[in-house]
Amino acid sequence: MNLPEKFAYMATGKPYDDLDPVLIAARDRATTETNVLNATDDSDERARLFAALVGSAGANPVVNPNFRCEFGANIHVGQNFYANYDVTMLDGGRITIGDDVLFGPRVGLYTSNHLFDPVERQTGGCIAKPITIGNRCWLAANVAVMPGVTIGDGTIIGANSVVTHSIPANVIAAGNPCQVIRPITAADKTGFTGQDWV
Repeated sequence: MNLPEKFAYMATGKPYDDLDPVLIAARDRATTETNVLNATDDSDERARLFAALVGSAGANPVVNPNFRCEFGANIHVGQNFYANYDVTMLDGGRITIGDDVLFGPRVGLYTSNHLFDPVERQTGGCIAKPITIGNRCWLAANVAVMPGVTIGDGTIIGANSVVTHSIPANVIAAGNPCQVIRPITAADKTGFTGQDWV
């Protein structure tokens, strides 16, 4: 089975062999490419390298060092994606990120999970579930998003949260495990447009 076939199998949510030589080679390639991306001082060049590494990237990605991913090919980001420092994405499963999404420092997206049985885990058993993040979301510093989670459009996830289940659109959520705190309402508007900034 070639790499695209393995990725398609992994996307079914069935256990797969994390120690497969094809997957190890793909991880090594992603490590090499992220090392080059992270060593680049020019933000335009980092954007180009990021777009070449991931499965698809919309216009204007900003990815600050150190960015790390498992494969890259299973990551799909929309336009105007911003990743602050030390973002990690384990993309054994598909990661889909909408438009105008902000990540604070040290955000981690983890689609993969080792199997629970010790013998199966020791022999390389893993399982992956997709992560989907809607448009206009903000994940603050140190947020960890676990396998199978969907975060709705416009939602803010507070710093140091562990997101273990899906979160609806247009809310502020935080905690471990992450819980909805309140909806985002018209009262949250300040009138800022960027035009008044001096």
